[in-house]
Amino acid sequence: MTLPASNISEVVGVAAPVVSAGGEPQVTVERTVRPMPDRYRNALGKYKVNRSADCVGCGDCAKLCPEGVHLKPDGYTFSLRPRDHLCVGPECAKTEHYCVAKCTKKALSMARNPTVDAMGDPRWTSDLILSTWHMAETGHAPKAGLEHRVGESGGGFDRIGFDFPAAPAKVDPAKVDTGLDLNRRKDGRPQVHIDLPVYGGGMSFGSVSIHTIVGKARAATAWNTFTCTGEGGFHDRLKPYDNHVITQVATGLFGVREDTIQRVPIVEFKYAQGAKPGLGGHLLGDKNTPAVARMREAVAGNALFSPFPFHSVYSVEDHKKHLDWIKEVNPRALVSVKVSTPTDVDMVAVGSYYAGAHIIHLDGSYGGTGAAPDIAKKNIAMPIEYAIAKVHKFLVAEGIRDAVTLIVSGGARTAWDVMKAIALGADGVVIGTAEMVALGCVRCACCESGRGCPRGIASTDPELMMLMSLDWATQRLINLLAAWREEMVEILVKLGIPSTRALRGRSDVLYYAKEAR
Repeated sequence: MTLPASNISEVVGVAAPVVSAGGEPQVTVERTVRPMPDRYRNALGKYKVNRSADCVGCGDCAKLCPEGVHLKPDGYTFSLRPRDHLCVGPECAKTEHYCVAKCTKKALSMARNPTVDAMGDPRWTSDLILSTWHMAETGHAPKAGLEHRVGESGGGFDRIGFDFPAAPAKVDPAKVDTGLDLNRRKDGRPQVHIDLPVYGGGMSFGSVSIHTIVGKARAATAWNTFTCTGEGGFHDRLKPYDNHVITQVATGLFGVREDTIQRVPIVEFKYAQGAKPGLGGHLLGDKNTPAVARMREAVAGNALFSPFPFHSVYSVEDHKKHLDWIKEVNPRALVSVKVSTPTDVDMVAVGSYYAGAHIIHLDGSYGGTGAAPDIAKKNIAMPIEYAIAKVHKFLVAEGIRDAVTLIVSGGARTAWDVMKAIALGADGVVIGTAEMVALGCVRCACCESGRGCPRGIASTDPELMMLMSLDWATQRLINLLAAWREEMVEILVKLGIPSTRALRGRSDVLYYAKEAR
């Protein structure tokens, strides 16, 4: 396997270097879409294109195919093996460049790839996985052949669609604003602005590899948004990206120190997560390597379990003391509160506002870690689509909706899901699984094991981690966010709405399909 050469530009300012609150020089990462193919030689595709021995190497297929499936470099007698992961399948049969029909020797055939039928599940279908890979490779959504907007779960975002008007107001795509201000309290603390209504979820060192963590941070820097450390502490390799990192204070307090709280613009209290509310975090022993244990100030090889809840918080008054503690330690930080979605989540959100939170982060039942037990993931928390609307309406009724930022996670797989969440009432969305899929995740559900991730994404094994280069991971995530922004702009233009801020709470532009897809 040959990894692509480095093509990520990192620049530290010379005349007036940017530093973090911790005094670290900050790196600037270039926001440029560049092709970043799969790191494995034979990429998976929805269709298989086969070339028989009847091929005479005429090269007509390479001239015909606009998708780049067929290649015949100069000096080659025969075309190279078809890059069939780029094939759009039966959609191509309707065009004049269908290679199977145009081949004079009838040497080409196309069929659905049986390997793909064994991949995915109703929420993350094989089409969604493959289309996410396509976006991470190209920086654009697939044109045909793949359903990249919804899955086949039969509910939730898969039953919600946009009711595009026949004659929308004219909106210039170049002027569409996808930015988001995160401080609405007007409390004298800095305004933090991000260029996309999306940031990366908390994934700790130990749950995923260091290349995954730093790749997320570099992509967040390129897109002027954020990534989150998770509850595993603040790795030294994140220091050049401090200004785009959220550090998390969770119930286990693993690796939490005064200096880690002081380095970043946002500190997040994790009270619960949607995948396993009431259970706290898990990190099994074989992922707790010596490097992980040092950062978490724990004993290597021991399984680590966070308690639930914070045993110092049993009231809104206790909650306020927690937030005041962080604000005192870091006077420039915004404070985010991450909670799951119980039936009284609207009351929890209002309590967090009055306790002084700048950001209320709702985590629904579809998201979370691969290590979470199924009985928790599938039976406890409220689906995020219900929680968004419930909390948004309650905050409006309380007269405080415009004084707090509502961020949601737990089930957003696509740019379409992000925009649906905003239309239901969210300000922005946190993603996690989509980032892992962009890095090549096949959803094999082995995340909890140290050597379980065959692609080195969620592995603490030194050998498996090296399967993925840092530059490759960074560019894939930059490309994914570029493709998502393109789709966000397309949706807003079709709706005649000039910004994601103006879309918030516009449930009137949505419809709910009575029949499951």
